[in-house]
Amino acid sequence: MNKNISNIKTVSEYNDLLGVETLHPLVSVIDLSKVDPINNMRLIFDFYVVFLKEDKNCDLLYGRQRYDYQKGSIVSLAPGQVIGTEDTGEKFQPKGWALCFHPDLIRGTTLGRNIKEYTFFSYEVNEALHLSEKERTIIIDCLEKIRYELQQSIDRLSKRLIATNIELLLDYCLRFYERQFITRGNVNHDILTRFERLLDDYFIGPKAAQNGLPSVKECANKLCLSPNYFGDLIKKETGKTAQEYIQYHLIEIAKEQILDPGKSISQIAYGLGFQYPQHFTRLFKRLVGQTPNEYRSERITA
Repeated sequence: MNKNISNIKTVSEYNDLLGVETLHPLVSVIDLSKVDPINNMRLIFDFYVVFLKEDKNCDLLYGRQRYDYQKGSIVSLAPGQVIGTEDTGEKFQPKGWALCFHPDLIRGTTLGRNIKEYTFFSYEVNEALHLSEKERTIIIDCLEKIRYELQQSIDRLSKRLIATNIELLLDYCLRFYERQFITRGNVNHDILTRFERLLDDYFIGPKAAQNGLPSVKECANKLCLSPNYFGDLIKKETGKTAQEYIQYHLIEIAKEQILDPGKSISQIAYGLGFQYPQHFTRLFKRLVGQTPNEYRSERITA
């Protein structure tokens, strides 16, 4: 591992780093304004972390990219992701909150079964959740409830209540992200327009024949978005998954090419990036209800 990145393996280890008492080995709620000033550092966690930023006193990095991390914003990290600040050699006083929970905490719970639904844990650059003041109050209320449970004596309901309140907080984040997709409609529409141009350039030019079918990840990278954020945005804007939208766009281009009698179906399939023409025929029939040959015959003879 990069010597400039510290691997934090346990919640307790992170608590110790910040000088915070560990109330539970698998979960912690930290009021960052009450920890001692700390050095800038880059960290990789082996557990989930949700940061609520309360001020703009430093620039965070996610991987090697600057993060869109402003006052009243949230960033969520899954295990194995790197985040941090450039080391300036000076200490600073962080402000905000951190919720840390280990995957072992949620095993066997509803949250554990549903954790993959919270795709924002894999959002990357320029994809932080920006909260209104009312939304911020709701998130802090959830954090306070979790912290309250941590301060109580452990009983048979402790794990359930802690996991349930974490799930509630994540559900609110999911709702607020959906609100953000709507309120940033102009930005999202611009991304959709760029996505369509990207697909036109890819399928109409030589790239598909040379490189094969484009993946969602490749398209997201071209648009400087993480695959999960990109997928959620496209689903919100179009009602289709990003993969479905790629297939839809491909088929619309294929329909035009099929009407050119000078091209065989196999030529069209290879030109659109299919390794085998029968795969193209299968996809076309599934989405259009006819084989390419049936589609051609019906429209050319009409």
